[in-house]
Amino acid sequence: MDVGLGRAGGGGVSGTRSFALPDLGEGLTDAEILTWLVAVGDEVAVDQPVAEVETAKAAVEVPCPYAGTVTELHGAVGEVVAVGAPLITVRETTVPGAREGSDPVGGNGAAGESAGSGAVLVGYGTGRGAPTSRRRARGAGGPPRSTATGGPPTTPGGERTRVVSPLVRRLAREHGIDVAAVRGTGEGGLVLRRDVAALVAGGAVSGGATAARAPEADPPGTHRTPLRAAHRSMARSLERSRREIPEATVWVDADATGLVELRRELNEAAPDRPVSVLALVARFALLGLARFPELNAHFDTERDEIVRFDPVHLGFAAQTPRGLVVPVLRDADRLTTRTLSARLGETAEAARAGTLGPEALRGGTFTVNNYGVFGVDGSAAIIHHPEAAILGVGRIVRRPWVVGDAVAPRPVTELTLTFDHRVCDGGVAGGFLRFVADCVERPGLLIGDV
Repeated sequence: MDVGLGRAGGGGVSGTRSFALPDLGEGLTDAEILTWLVAVGDEVAVDQPVAEVETAKAAVEVPCPYAGTVTELHGAVGEVVAVGAPLITVRETTVPGAREGSDPVGGNGAAGESAGSGAVLVGYGTGRGAPTSRRRARGAGGPPRSTATGGPPTTPGGERTRVVSPLVRRLAREHGIDVAAVRGTGEGGLVLRRDVAALVAGGAVSGGATAARAPEADPPGTHRTPLRAAHRSMARSLERSRREIPEATVWVDADATGLVELRRELNEAAPDRPVSVLALVARFALLGLARFPELNAHFDTERDEIVRFDPVHLGFAAQTPRGLVVPVLRDADRLTTRTLSARLGETAEAARAGTLGPEALRGGTFTVNNYGVFGVDGSAAIIHHPEAAILGVGRIVRRPWVVGDAVAPRPVTELTLTFDHRVCDGGVAGGFLRFVADCVERPGLLIGDV
């Protein structure tokens, strides 16, 4: 995904300019470097993408507002860079008419207006633009430099401390750790967040200590995997949900014969506009929320109030190469079943491709989760904070089922509802889930509601 530009801050020696990681919007404070699209020595043009970074929301390409020769890359692949910290340094192409010795892009000078792109970063782009010609990084390009706005810290002996991320320095400072005493596990001895976190978790810091021992080596066969930005964001959301929401779960098995038959008839009638199982379950849930609107809500912990919504902004869990995300279909209750199915498919594909902007990943009021695609029957799902409930559907599998006085093999699925017990009691939650189960078993009952 391409992003618009902001004017870079920072300076440097005459003729060079450090472009800081711009504000990517939505309150995001940092981003992880996924790929360098240029290397030291490359020539770059104005607005040419120079790096692909991943925020808690999506992967984006960051273009540089300056033309010239790349002299420095501030950070290695996998490092987290704070917004406002240097990302890349460029020795600028001479600007016609610029005065000798003046800052070619600094301050309010005319040269600064002509050298940069002048575009204002207001958030993510709306989609992929035209292909951009660029050189791929040819290699490491030398050790990464500091991403701190104040320059790289040094040890008392003048040797540079291998700390790139200002977040790592802040974490160390908050726990009284002297980063000069930390042995880094990153490339070239780079001190990473996990190195400081290991000291904190291992109890190496006590009281106001200003020095810390190097982290002990892990036993053989131990593997550590830092969380990527999207995974970190989801992990924090799930942790907050479990910490703040007093959740309860109800579940019921349902004979899915009616659901399977309805889907078959719909797809035979219009094979070019297929309807998925998730879309049908989502449709049943939307009708259920019309009857039990208490579940289409958030709980305001600061004011001890239940905030209920009229429109349903439907979230759905989607597994992607970058981890679990929950895209949101706004005003889903206004969509037809076929349109709902198409939108679910298109949005899931965009989530897997990493092209969704942050506006598509926020503002949900209720979530559905088809974990049956993983071949499992049930799950006590975690509510997507700050919503009040999540509906899950397991795999559809043939099982013995009592039909009248006989036992016959039927396609059966398990439905679960995890709900915030502050928002509603078991009567509302059970009533909603029973309504959805009745729709699964006898979809003809919906004729009075659609």
